Amino acid sequence: MTKNAQVVAVYSLKGGVGKTTLAVNLAAEAARQRNEKTLLWDLDPQAAATYILGRDHDHHAVAQSVFEKDIAPRKLVLGTAFGNLDILPADASLRGLDGFFTVLGKKRRLAKLIEDLSRNYRRIVLDCPPGLTETSEQMMRAADIIIVPVIPSPLSRRAFDEVVSHLKLHHKGHAPILPVYSMVDRRRSLHNVAMTAEPDWPRVPMASAVEQMAIKRAPVASFAGKTLAAEAFAALARAIDRKLAKQQR
Repeated sequence: MTKNAQVVAVYSLKGGVGKTTLAVNLAAEAARQRNEKTLLWDLDPQAAATYILGRDHDHHAVAQSVFEKDIAPRKLVLGTAFGNLDILPADASLRGLDGFFTVLGKKRRLAKLIEDLSRNYRRIVLDCPPGLTETSEQMMRAADIIIVPVIPSPLSRRAFDEVVSHLKLHHKGHAPILPVYSMVDRRRSLHNVAMTAEPDWPRVPMASAVEQMAIKRAPVASFAGKTLAAEAFAALARAIDRKLAKQQR
């Protein structure tokens, strides 16, 4: 079976940089703008994306079982309240996923499972756990594009540079990387200096609408569609579409 879906991985070496926020909103925007069935696969054992999309109480600790081939991944997929958007939820069982991958020794298990899911989806967004782990290695082999949120600060930029170096060293011909300035606060001189250094990087502002996601349990466009944050997510989704379209030519 060939992979029909385009795979957008949202990944960061560091936690707390807006990774899940990006993943949820990019999946929702892909579903809305493309009017095609879209899947958000929550691979982070914290299950924040699963919570935001309102499906945290609908499953048991079985998320890792799809990698063990005990359950086909499509059997765990759940619908959401947002048009064209489904989720493959995370749970605490994913805490052992890195160890399982190491013992398994199959470097493309995630990619093979995505092939199965491609029967029903044209876009799959991965919310990846932070850190340089065996799970992230699997993601790097499966992704068509890797979105990396970067807070405009030296430490966050350093973490991004480490990801780039790792990909160059260990993943020849890797998927393109798109860094995105996340949680941008223009009142902070440190943020402005960083953005001046990389003026072409997309940016998502720090905004109350983004903070409300965990309360509303919804992507920003569904309750604050006229805000700068919603516009930033929509523009980023269009930029990703353009990059993926170029790859297919």
